[in-house]
Amino acid sequence: MEHIYLPEPTENIWKKCAEEFESRWGFPNCIGSVDGKHVTIKRPNNSGSNYWCYLHEYSIVLMAIVGPDYKFICVDIGGFGKNSDGGIFETSNMGKRFEQNLMSVPAPRFLPGQNEICSYVLIGDEAFALKPYLMRPFPYKQTLTDVRKEKYNM
Repeated sequence: MEHIYLPEPTENIWKKCAEEFESRWGFPNCIGSVDGKHVTIKRPNNSGSNYWCYLHEYSIVLMAIVGPDYKFICVDIGGFGKNSDGGIFETSNMGKRFEQNLMSVPAPRFLPGQNEICSYVLIGDEAFALKPYLMRPFPYKQTLTDVRKEKYNM
């Protein structure tokens, strides 16, 4: 039987993702979308409430970065269901490697038609902390009073 695995993303893989995000979705310098998915499990013995999640079930979390075609680029599986997506990402190996700039992300570049250098970024939802390498939408409450923020989130 052959082992199947996800190779560690290279600078070229990230650049290809960014090109596809820009051509398909009009979002330059985006290298992936990050989110967590709860996977229901039977509660392990002696685990207390570690796996109990807001969905009122026991779960582990599949944390994933996907490209513009929704295919997995990186995954981290096994986070406790009780933890937030943002917390799981920050403590995962891939989150730590992003924080330490060890994920082979390309150097910042000029956006087309612009004269400012911009970093390549992941996109995530409100569960994730804003980081130099991770963009997220404005909180919903702020979009109720600021049309610019509402349009940004679109």
